Amino acid sequence: MAKRMLDCTASDFRNFTKEDYLSSIAGSEGRVIACECIGITMPVLVDVTNAELAACMGADILLLNMFDVDHPVVNGLPLIGGMPAVAAQDTVKELKRLTGRMIGINLEPVEEKLAAENDETLWRMSQGRKATADNAERACEMGVDMVLLTGNPGNGVSNQAITDSLKAISARLKDRLILAAGKMHASGITGEGGENIITRKDIDEFIDAGADIILLPAPGTVPGITMEYVRELIAHAHGRGALTITAIGTSQEGADVDTIRRIALMCKMAGTDIHHIGDTGYPGMALPENIMAYSVAVRGVRHTYHRMATSVNR
Repeated sequence: MAKRMLDCTASDFRNFTKEDYLSSIAGSEGRVIACECIGITMPVLVDVTNAELAACMGADILLLNMFDVDHPVVNGLPLIGGMPAVAAQDTVKELKRLTGRMIGINLEPVEEKLAAENDETLWRMSQGRKATADNAERACEMGVDMVLLTGNPGNGVSNQAITDSLKAISARLKDRLILAAGKMHASGITGEGGENIITRKDIDEFIDAGADIILLPAPGTVPGITMEYVRELIAHAHGRGALTITAIGTSQEGADVDTIRRIALMCKMAGTDIHHIGDTGYPGMALPENIMAYSVAVRGVRHTYHRMATSVNR
């Protein structure tokens, strides 16, 4: 069994396989924090990436949203003479070097006919963000450890489309890449809101299609999603041998600290393996103080400070 993620350093992760990561997460017993970050927005600290800021506040896993494998951009990475210090295809590897963290990206199984008209919004789609086997393979070659099949607001991502994409990606990359799947909100699909966002049937279909990790909305983030409902779904996923992520994907990552703590404890009681906090406290990442508050709520100051203080040179 791999060293639990709570205790891992950057040098441990450099040698991890897919199975090591999954074992390490499971061994941490519900105390792993995943922070979603957007690289294409102006970073909160301007010349430091949002991913680095999230890492220093206690994140174990950095999940890049809006990351286009054809045109990879993470603003705030080092520059030389005003130009990026590394080639575009090395963006993920450079972020790993700077943070010492596991890196995932979102890919979206979009049903074009169901997508909302959002070409003028932050969430507008591009080819390099679609959940295709080619894009997933390109991400893997760039150093990405996990691909999460999910949807941004209004982009027309259905559970059937997730299943179809999982099958295609798993057939090519099952042994090389951690595959996670699920929805944080309806993602523009009428009829897949509330308790219909994800059901036991969806979980079974995702796992049968190759998912290693199932993503569900965190209790209290979507109307009708209670702690009891999420607990039943998590128990079902665990019974099928999959891990779980509970996600705050409704901008509540920008709520007050007390709200964050309450969501965190409900997710812990529900039995999740990974606690996800979203990327739009302000657009780009959660409020830094909320990342730390969430971490302290589910694992105390000892493990929180350990993650915050451990050097990437260890």
